[in-house]
Amino acid sequence: MALKHLFITISAALVANAAAVSKRATCSTGQTVSNAACCAWFPVLEDIQQNMFAGGQCNAEAHESLRLVFHDGIAISPAMEARGEFGGGGADGSIMLFDTIETAFHPNIGLDEIVNIQKPFVQKHGVNPADFIPFAGAVAVSNCPGAPEMQFFTGRKIATQAAPDGLVPEPFHTVDQILARTNDAGGFDELETVWMLSAHSIAASNDVDPTVQGLPFDSTPEQFDGQFFLDTQLRGVLFPGSGGNQGEVESAIAGEIRLQSDHLIARDSRTACEWQSFVNNQTKLQDDFQFIFTAIATLGQDMDALVDCSDVIPAPQPQNFGATRFPPGKTNADIEQACAATPFPTLATVPGLATSVARIPPPPGA
Repeated sequence: MALKHLFITISAALVANAAAVSKRATCSTGQTVSNAACCAWFPVLEDIQQNMFAGGQCNAEAHESLRLVFHDGIAISPAMEARGEFGGGGADGSIMLFDTIETAFHPNIGLDEIVNIQKPFVQKHGVNPADFIPFAGAVAVSNCPGAPEMQFFTGRKIATQAAPDGLVPEPFHTVDQILARTNDAGGFDELETVWMLSAHSIAASNDVDPTVQGLPFDSTPEQFDGQFFLDTQLRGVLFPGSGGNQGEVESAIAGEIRLQSDHLIARDSRTACEWQSFVNNQTKLQDDFQFIFTAIATLGQDMDALVDCSDVIPAPQPQNFGATRFPPGKTNADIEQACAATPFPTLATVPGLATSVARIPPPPGA
């Protein structure tokens, strides 16, 4: 977690600098912010909340906006640059600027829908697409109860060419492949890779299996909580790994879908204990996701050149489902224990009969 310590040091310096000029600019719309450059984002916020996120909901457009942040940002490879090849620009908006190329990459299938939804907002407000993608992602997460206070920085340099194919991890990749990719992209270690997957707490399938759409990854997809880490630890059966089920695991909960990569990372000796740590520790989940989101959303950028506009992002609502609980009919006996160092926490079970998790309607055009 050396990267986190470095990033915290940088962030502390930025916060200290912002504190010196805290809330000194008053926008024409009445809000007071730490930097006048942030005022331009309030009209964007109002527009996307009403017209993309249906009044501020944690909906399919919110889930896909978060996915877009990670797929744009992770597409950077210092290893390729060291070999004299173009290794992508990271969080530079290339997935929107060169969408006909990048959304055709296999791991990005389905993202053309949210790119097409977002583009008119970029054009209407005349904002930087490299900034808009993480802005929309931060707002999207803030719409989900239980989320952390989200950060947003503006002033990114934009892409001049498409990122290379092969830089976004796939659900059927091995744990070794995924850890190697995230380490190359930003020096992320195995624990920080688990933090990235916290995004699946508010996610649903989009073309993982072409026969189904909108299947959530856990039983509380509208909540940013530890339920995803519990549900994934329930016993499941790997599919053969080909055809329509490539990268998919049979979930233990009706109506859910489980990615092979999530299933394996939850059970790998390098990551299992960190995975389990998020089951019933909401504060840790929030803190670590806040960090990893900002880290991904600024990959390839010079932090000294960015302006902190986090005060534009709405404060999330608190988690309202209460503590993580086993779905109906499930108990600790159904857990496939993988962390050797710490027993799985003892949790209550939701009363009643097991029911299927509701499917999430995909974005228009999906």
